[in-house]
Amino acid sequence: MAASHNPYSDAGVDTAAGDLAVELMKSAVRRTHGPEVLGGVGGFAGLFDASALTSYTRPLLATSTDGVGTKVAIAQAIDKHDTIGLDLVGMVVDDIVVVGAKPLFMTDYIACGKVFPDRIADIVAGIAAGCSATGTALVGGETAEHPGLLGMHDYDVAGAATGVVEADRILGADRVRRGDAVIALASSGLHSNGYSLVRHIVAGAGIQYGGHAEDFGVTWGEALLEPTRLYTSPLLRLADTLGEGLRALTHVTGGGIAANLARILPRDVWVELDRGTWAPPAVFQVLADLGNLDLVATEGTWNLGIGFLAVVAEQDADAALHALKAEGIDSWRVGTVEQGPTPDGEFEQGAKGVDGGSVRLVGSYADSPRDGAK
Repeated sequence: MAASHNPYSDAGVDTAAGDLAVELMKSAVRRTHGPEVLGGVGGFAGLFDASALTSYTRPLLATSTDGVGTKVAIAQAIDKHDTIGLDLVGMVVDDIVVVGAKPLFMTDYIACGKVFPDRIADIVAGIAAGCSATGTALVGGETAEHPGLLGMHDYDVAGAATGVVEADRILGADRVRRGDAVIALASSGLHSNGYSLVRHIVAGAGIQYGGHAEDFGVTWGEALLEPTRLYTSPLLRLADTLGEGLRALTHVTGGGIAANLARILPRDVWVELDRGTWAPPAVFQVLADLGNLDLVATEGTWNLGIGFLAVVAEQDADAALHALKAEGIDSWRVGTVEQGPTPDGEFEQGAKGVDGGSVRLVGSYADSPRDGAK
């Protein structure tokens, strides 16, 4: 008897390749599972035992969803896919810690033109590595093949995560006070924002991603794929150390430094961030030079060396800097929360629909990296 014909394969969807991809990723996913995860890999829904939440007085669930954006185009260009997953976790899970929440679990979604099992497994292995580093269980996901909608080698990734925070420990604008210190936490590079500008600059300069980048000692693609730094675990430990002294956190992603700080400040305060306290890492200056741009013009697009900002009580500023140094994160004081009439000049006022505080960057960037900066 002749084998049955599969018309879905004729339409460009290879279910066998999808099954193989799941087999290849299983061990990486399982390593993120603690006893709270039930059912293993491959179910229609991930199961997470929430019994531990009964120890909370008033548990608040925090959730976030995001993707990596056009950074995936560079991964595709040099066929290197093992770090994109780390970027995804950084974009999703590190948004949850902004409110002081501990991540519980995450799911991912990969849409592609064609399933290449090894490639999908590399992506998911990166997601699993990021989940392990942040204490997050990867409880499920989906890989969808979309022939005709996406090119054969095209893909996009997205994810969602859920965390929990005790109601009386939630971080935010209502805890911020006049005189609080603003501390910058160094980024590992571009992270996952502003890559449309990066790709525009690189294309305009006629650079190939596989070509050698003299400034960095690796290919352009490898330099631009530097993974997003993960802040969740160090910041949760900082919250435990400082208690009420940690007022608010902000993740410097789309919109840049000033706008992301403004959105977590109360409306009646303002902050001037001193550019002179740090020198943006080389990747930003190299790209700005290639694009004939001043770094100031990119402040609403790139993080310029600051991945997170923490607002802490003045008396806890030194303790915060010491704790972050012990975590291997270069950090420095970049400003102070002020109250009263806002100085003349242009400020960012809130962002993303939030009517928050007022923030601007002042001065000129330092000429050399800070001590301890990478």
